[in-house]
Amino acid sequence: MDILCLDLEGVLVPEVWQAVANETQIPQLLKTTRDIPNYDDLMKYRLGIIDQHGITLSQIQTEIAKLTPLPGAPEFLRWARQHFQVAIISDTFYEFAMPLMAQLEEPFLLCHKLKIEEDRIVGYRLRQTDPKRCSVKAFKSLSLNVIAAGDSFNDVSMLEEADAGIFFQAPDNVRQQFPQYPLAANYEELQRLILQAQAEFS
Repeated sequence: MDILCLDLEGVLVPEVWQAVANETQIPQLLKTTRDIPNYDDLMKYRLGIIDQHGITLSQIQTEIAKLTPLPGAPEFLRWARQHFQVAIISDTFYEFAMPLMAQLEEPFLLCHKLKIEEDRIVGYRLRQTDPKRCSVKAFKSLSLNVIAAGDSFNDVSMLEEADAGIFFQAPDNVRQQFPQYPLAANYEELQRLILQAQAEFS
């Protein structure tokens, strides 16, 4: 049995924080794990910025609700779910992701939770340390072959742990550091690389 593990932002949906940055006109929020690879450092930075500007959870959720999946993502995900068990493994938060999950026909999602006080984001609770790697390890412990696809530094542990790892539209600085992973420039190429990896399990 094979399982496909996919990152969410940058693979299936736009970067949530970049959408918030554009709407609030706060350029500091444009940074992602492509810029600050350590997720804990990135989130502390983001929470400091939104606290400084008085941005509430409701404001962020309003902007997220305007987003739609990347062009072709729903069709790709539909194809994937016909051929594999699929898990979305993301460093986003359930409080952010659920409107997008509805547009993707409610795939299985593993992510984190926010700590909220009176509509202010005061912290966050990670599901576990190194959650992407641990998720893949858990699936492998169930005798599943794991194919993983992501686009950024925070996906590398998932790709390393998987039986096969693939980059999807990863930027040059990520690809140059990890040239061992094949690159898909679009969903058609991603499908081909996934099927190629699956064939090697046989």
